[in-house]
Amino acid sequence: MSVRELVVLGTASQVPTRHRNHNGYLLRWDGEGILFDPGEGTQRQMLRAGAAAHDLNRICVTHFHGDHSLGLAGVIQRINLDKVPHRITAHYPRSGRHFFDRLRYATAYRETVSLTEAPVDADGILATTEAYTLQARRLSHPVESFGYRLVEPDGRRMLPDRLAAHGIKGPDVSRIQREGSLNGVPLEAVSEVRRGQRFAFVMDTRLCEGVHALAEGCDLLVIESTFLDGDEGLAEEYGHLTAGQAARAARDAGVRHLVLTHFSQRYTDPGEFERQARAAGFEGELTVASDLLRVPLPKRR
Repeated sequence: MSVRELVVLGTASQVPTRHRNHNGYLLRWDGEGILFDPGEGTQRQMLRAGAAAHDLNRICVTHFHGDHSLGLAGVIQRINLDKVPHRITAHYPRSGRHFFDRLRYATAYRETVSLTEAPVDADGILATTEAYTLQARRLSHPVESFGYRLVEPDGRRMLPDRLAAHGIKGPDVSRIQREGSLNGVPLEAVSEVRRGQRFAFVMDTRLCEGVHALAEGCDLLVIESTFLDGDEGLAEEYGHLTAGQAARAARDAGVRHLVLTHFSQRYTDPGEFERQARAAGFEGELTVASDLLRVPLPKRR
């Protein structure tokens, strides 16, 4: 059975707190696992969430600040310790390659796994599989940062009334899907386009073109909201978003489910992030993330 869900491993910005681990987010997409921004403590959070090194197929790092990358050393060594049998690909800003190398080889261990490095240096497509296309867009932060976006290919949804009108039933339904036509009836006559699902991951950034491009039409958007709106000046200075800014970007992009995360330790009431996001006009499903939360992708339209 296919599973598409976000497993939130950590939600703190800059430093962990008593209730929030450093960043870490595992996207389960059918049979694949994509780990985003493994901060310090990610390996332990994976254990608590019931996720194993064998679940990982890709690691995507937005930028090389510690709260988004210090967990790489432990995760990579665990992948090797557990002798994960399949190839794992790591994406990260090419400008931070020396940081990735230091974390990958932070201590002595035995390499047993094929870890492929695929650094990012420009907007564009990073990988294409049968299940999704992985894209990157540049963000606006004091160090080079990229956001990531998964887009599922469009498919087709069969329409029972049209199938019945053409007398197509039983094994012939699979046949027309496979062959594209049957007895002169084209697939388009008995089906409609089923829009592929879309997911985006946007971390440390000011508002910029990349934020809007990544969020456009997303079924699930995970986005930082380090500050509340009263501290918008600090957000701009340090290269971050407020709850209201994140929500307005999601509203304008037609996002279905918005996940706010990466919260400054200065705030003690998580509910205020939701209140400000609603006040900004976002009317879709909204989650203020907490550690070890599981967020399913919305059902298809």
